Amino acid sequence: MKYNFPLSIVVSIVLAGCQSTTFQSEKSEQEQNAELIADTATPSEVSLALLSDEANSVMHPIADVEFSVSDEMQVSDDLWQHIQNKMTMDIPQNQRVISQRNWYAKHSSYLDRVAKRAEPFLYYIVQELEANDIPVELALLPIVESAFDPFAYSHGRASGMWQFVPATGTRFGMKQNWWYDGRRDVIASTQGAIKYLKYLNKFFDGDWLLALAAYNSGEGRVRNAVKNNARKNKPTDYWSLDLPKETEAYVPKLLALADIIKRPGDFNIKLYEIQNKAVITRVNVGSQLDLAKAAHLAELSLAELQHLNPGFNRWSTDPDGPHYLVVPNNKVEKFQAGLNKLTSKERLAWQRYQIKSGDSLSQIAHKFNTTSSLIQQVNQIKGSQIRAGKYLLIPVATQSLDSYIFSQEQRIAKKQNQSYNGTKLTHKVASGDTLWDIGQAYNVSSKSIAKWNGMAPRDTLKIGQKLVIWKAKKATTAGKQPTKQAIMRNITYKVRRGDSFARIADKFNVTIKDIERWNGLSSRKYLQPGQMLKLSVDITNNI
Repeated sequence: MKYNFPLSIVVSIVLAGCQSTTFQSEKSEQEQNAELIADTATPSEVSLALLSDEANSVMHPIADVEFSVSDEMQVSDDLWQHIQNKMTMDIPQNQRVISQRNWYAKHSSYLDRVAKRAEPFLYYIVQELEANDIPVELALLPIVESAFDPFAYSHGRASGMWQFVPATGTRFGMKQNWWYDGRRDVIASTQGAIKYLKYLNKFFDGDWLLALAAYNSGEGRVRNAVKNNARKNKPTDYWSLDLPKETEAYVPKLLALADIIKRPGDFNIKLYEIQNKAVITRVNVGSQLDLAKAAHLAELSLAELQHLNPGFNRWSTDPDGPHYLVVPNNKVEKFQAGLNKLTSKERLAWQRYQIKSGDSLSQIAHKFNTTSSLIQQVNQIKGSQIRAGKYLLIPVATQSLDSYIFSQEQRIAKKQNQSYNGTKLTHKVASGDTLWDIGQAYNVSSKSIAKWNGMAPRDTLKIGQKLVIWKAKKATTAGKQPTKQAIMRNITYKVRRGDSFARIADKFNVTIKDIERWNGLSSRKYLQPGQMLKLSVDITNNI
C-alpha cells in the first residue's frame, strides 16, 4: 500500500496557547486566528511528499536506531481512532469548555493545519505518553501550547512545541547552548514534558487538571490558589480556583480539543487522517555532522532535515552532542549507509586561517560562525593565547549560511525583514543598552522591539547586535523622501561648562523633550559640568 505522508510544518512563531511556567494575557479569537494564518509555510519550503516512498514504507532493522514499531503493536490504521479508544479523562460540558470547543469547531481548517504539523511526531508522543501512564489526551497539549510548531517562541522566553522557559527546560533535562536548544528538539522536549507532567501530577496528588493548570502558570501559583480556597472552606478543584485568566482558559482548551477528537461527527468535523505507525527514526550519527551533508546523505532538502531536527541552532549538530538526527523511516537505510562511508574529516568542511595581529579566538569564532571551544578542541589549544602568523584549522559550513534557512540567524533575519507601518530604523546595541532604554529612546515599547526582532523582552542583548526599529512616519515635505535608512546609537554625553539643554539638543539633532525623557530630567533645572546624559543619536552619515 502506498503511504503518502505530507509534512507541512509552519515555521512562524504561532502562539495559540501559552507557555510552561510564565503568564501571558489571553488573546482574542480574532488575534489567534490572524496569527495562525500569517507566515504559513509555502509549498516551496516544505515538500508535500517528504515521507512517501512505496518501496521503502516498512522500517528496516538498523543498529543504533530507535522508535521502530512492529505490526503487532498497531491498534488501528488511524491514529485518531487509537487516541479515541484510549481516552480516559472526564470532559465536563460547562460553558468554559463549550466556548473553547465552539471556536475550534468553527475553525476546522486550523485543526487540519495543526494536524499536518503534528503528523511526523504525534505517533511518537502518543506511544511515550502511554508508556508512562499519562492520559493520551495530553498528546493534544502541544496544540494548546504552540499549535505544534517546534520553532514557536513566546514573549516570556518559552520555546518549542511544549513551550519550556529556559530554567524549566534545564530542570527537566533539556540542554541549551549556542549550537543546540533541547526545548525545540521534539524528542528531548517530549521526554522533558513527560517528566514535568509526572512531577506535577504527583505534586497535586494525582489531579491531572491541577497538574495541567500548573504546567501553564507554575505549581506555586496553583498551590496558593488551592490553599486560599481551603482557608475559606471553598472547593479546591480546578474549576473552583481563582487563577489567571489565561490559566482559566488553558485546561478548557485541552478538554475542548479532546471532546472534538473523541466525537468529531457530532461537530461535523472530519479529522485529517494520520496513520497509526512510526514514520520517523532517531539515528545515532556518532559525532558532529554538517546538516547540509546529512540532508544530502538522507536525500532530503536541507529545509526538510531542519524541520525534523529543529533543536539545532546552527549549521551542524552540537560538537558535544546530542549525536543523533531524526530521519524519515524510508530514508534511514540510505542515510546510514552514506554515513558509514564518511571519514571524520568529511563530516564538515574545513578552512585554514592565518592568525592576524590583534586576533582573538572569540573574534575568529564569530568570523567563521563557530565557537572558541571548537577551535581550541580541533587545534589542541589550551587556554586562549594565540600567536600571529600561526595557522588554525577551522570547521566551517559546507554551504552558504543563508542556505540553512531554519538556523537561528536565518529565522531572526526573516523576522527582521517583515514589514510594518512606519519607518524602518536600525539600532546597534551599545554597552549598557536594555530594551527598555532603547524603547524610551525611540518612543516605542520594548515588547514591540522584541516582536520586530524575533526575541523576548527579557532576552540578553549583545554589544554590536543590530535591532530593527519601526517608528511612526512623520509628515515630510513633498518630493523630499529619506534616501538612507537611519542608524541610531545610544551614547553617554558628559556635560561641559556652558552646556544647556538647548545647546546639547542642537548639537546632536535631538529635542529637549527627548533629553528630558531619556534621563528623567526637567529642563527647568540647570545641568552641572561632569553630569552624564543618555542620548540616542543618528550616526547614519558617520559610517
